[in-house]
Amino acid sequence: MRPAPFALGAASLALLLPISAHAVTVPAVAPTASAAASDAAHATPAAPTFARPGGRYERPVSLALRAERGATVRYTLDGTTPTRASRAYVTGRPLRITEDTNVTAVAFRGRRASLPVSAGYLVKTAEKPLARLVVMSDVHIGDHKNNDKKYESFFDTIGSVFPEPDAILSNGDMINDNGDGRGADHRIVSEIFRANLKRKGMDDTQVLLSNGNHDASLADIRANYPRDWFPDAGGGYYESKVKGLHLFTVNTETYNSDAAQRAWLKKRLAELTADPAAARTPVLVQGHRPAPRTTMDGQQAANPLLTEDLSAFPQVMYFSGHSHLNINDERSVHQRDFTAVNDGSMSYVEMDHGYQAVTETGLADRFEAPTAQALFVEVYRDRTEIARVNMAADKHDIYTDGKWSANWQPPYASAGTLSGPTWTVRLKGRTPQEIKKGFTYTDARRNTTAPRFTSARPLSVVGRSKGEKALRVAQAKDDQMVHHYRVDIRDKATGAELLNSKALAEYYFMPRPRSLDIPVPATKRGARYVARVSAVDAYGNASRTASVVFTG
Repeated sequence: MRPAPFALGAASLALLLPISAHAVTVPAVAPTASAAASDAAHATPAAPTFARPGGRYERPVSLALRAERGATVRYTLDGTTPTRASRAYVTGRPLRITEDTNVTAVAFRGRRASLPVSAGYLVKTAEKPLARLVVMSDVHIGDHKNNDKKYESFFDTIGSVFPEPDAILSNGDMINDNGDGRGADHRIVSEIFRANLKRKGMDDTQVLLSNGNHDASLADIRANYPRDWFPDAGGGYYESKVKGLHLFTVNTETYNSDAAQRAWLKKRLAELTADPAAARTPVLVQGHRPAPRTTMDGQQAANPLLTEDLSAFPQVMYFSGHSHLNINDERSVHQRDFTAVNDGSMSYVEMDHGYQAVTETGLADRFEAPTAQALFVEVYRDRTEIARVNMAADKHDIYTDGKWSANWQPPYASAGTLSGPTWTVRLKGRTPQEIKKGFTYTDARRNTTAPRFTSARPLSVVGRSKGEKALRVAQAKDDQMVHHYRVDIRDKATGAELLNSKALAEYYFMPRPRSLDIPVPATKRGARYVARVSAVDAYGNASRTASVVFTG
């Protein structure tokens, strides 16, 4: 396929402010106090700062927000960009964060607004997990130039959630070999990872790799990493233990045709789950490609025999990558006979296909975004909690001047924000049937709540440059997330179609925009048009249709 605290502290936020590359000329005559005050009133305010950085906390967080003198801080707690209508922060009255939350703040002064800044807060208890693992996939590293600073930022985020994780799983496609002899790039990945593990003091963290379709050969993997990162016996698959938990790494490039690998996995899983006392202990499995009929409807899945072999073991939690599909989407976790979890991607994410995105040049058949994400897994005695964390989710188009540009460099205003609520997996019961009956993330229990528009006028038509128009859609709300908008614009008199699109809701950026401006194709002067829009979630539940009439 093509700081506990983390995220943004005051020092990180300062990096977001524009810095002139030129020397500042000091005026010969100092400005008067009134002139200085006038200049300050018309200057763009600096971004707010957070008194406590985002991250993982074992108690509720008391959070003070700070801004320049004369600026008003407004904030949101739902992942959206604050506006002048958002709640104002009152100095001396800190926010109390009692559950997993993204906090986004903007400083306003007059007509000027700062850049938005965000931080994610994971609020836990003092209970200690049995093991903590970071699960990532599809890092696609090919050089130091584009990846050294990026992975410094990524490891800073990792270290702020888990200061010393028990294991980091890199689940395939460490490099981007396309049969063009780039196997030696694995050494670059190894150098970057080892440098950051040393820098962050993660001396006892295990690193466990799987083989992906862009990883050249197994020999290249063995030659370029420490042996304990990929301890296979020749077939690209192996068994490990992480703090006493069993972890199986499978080679999904060969699984369907590798009888020995299949026999090994089934035998070991049967042995581990035979004892009724172990029925509720998760068994972790990682493999690069998703298994059919699991996450995100199996898009880009392979190895149906893997689905078949795992189906007898509801204790299995299978982690997979390859598809680059984002982990914001609730369909990225799925349970039927076992638990399947999509890892997302550390290079860029995709959305399921068939939709359009609002880009710098207008609507485009685009399903990629330059967003990096990973999973933070905590295994407790009675449950497994899986937090979804953005390494970088700033809003950018993945093309610049028509050229692929996924390698956005830090600092990232969104580093460490949450890309969705934590998933909690519980294994209840002592038999496979009892455990499956207690599954939560099944097709039968999928979401049925439709989004809703909360604005009195969710649609309006606004002007763009060169006399063009755009349909402004005030984002709807949903109990999980709005996935896209069905947009239909027609000539009111003739019914002729002007635009028909399923426009993505930009749920994969942090913060999400409060509205979308969907470009309207050229209209006839004086003609009347009607635009109809409904909001749709990831499961197809649709809101009421909103409409607006406008003149071309």
